[in-house]
Amino acid sequence: MISIITVNYNGFNDTCELIDTLPLNDDSLEVIVIDNASEKNEALLIEARYPNVKAIRSNTNLGFAGGNNLGINAATGKYLFFINNDTIIKDFNINVLINRLESSSKIGMVCPKIRFAWEDNPIQFAGYTELSRITLRNKSIGFGEKDMGQHNTPHPTPYAHGAAMLVKREALEKVGKMPECYFLYYEEYDWSIMFRRAGYEIWYEPLFTIYHKESKSTGQNSPLKTYYITRNRLLLARRNEKTYIKYIIYCYLIGIVALRDILKYSISGNFKLAAATTKGIINFLKMK
Repeated sequence: MISIITVNYNGFNDTCELIDTLPLNDDSLEVIVIDNASEKNEALLIEARYPNVKAIRSNTNLGFAGGNNLGINAATGKYLFFINNDTIIKDFNINVLINRLESSSKIGMVCPKIRFAWEDNPIQFAGYTELSRITLRNKSIGFGEKDMGQHNTPHPTPYAHGAAMLVKREALEKVGKMPECYFLYYEEYDWSIMFRRAGYEIWYEPLFTIYHKESKSTGQNSPLKTYYITRNRLLLARRNEKTYIKYIIYCYLIGIVALRDILKYSISGNFKLAAATTKGIINFLKMK
């Protein structure tokens, strides 16, 4: 059994577009939609349209990790496939991901190739590079490139991409659920680190592709996204770096990056983004 888990937040149309690309008549699949406190009870609408889908309503917005963890609680599959609701699948050949996952007992998680769902579908993700030690920056391999097959070789990747992750249940039970303290952004990086600390590898498998509409729920440069990225990059350092490195990272991210961004946003008149950056720092400092 494969459990497909997606989180919905005021995204009924996107979620339906995703579900329409899934083989709902396949008895080896269970599809679970977590309605993360949408303004309307979209779980009821989804259940009415798709009787084979298990739609669960949360009365509070649990964030990305919390919503997926609620899905984990309801899932019965040997494999759990976490996928963003703003994606579509043109060829549901998920067995290639399972084959990669089962090719070694060391592999605990595998991600497909991710392409954008617009224009000529440029690549968004073909694996990640490592985060740099101080700046906590990295690159998505192949980002923005036209897909000419240049990234069609499977390989380990240090981090999973949160838009699509297939996980072994036995690995999940050993590692634990997604860390909910992030709420939005960077939780898949932290979860990936948890998998690696537990001795598992994460792989990129290009034979399976999803198409991602990208950031419809938060916006590309929204105050919400700016706030969480500012706060959560600092939180990732707090949770995963040694003390002396941690404080060097804080100085860099607050004293250089955040200060630069606040000045840039203020000069351009984008005071909401400047305020979101400031709020991200303040709320990080208040976190226990």
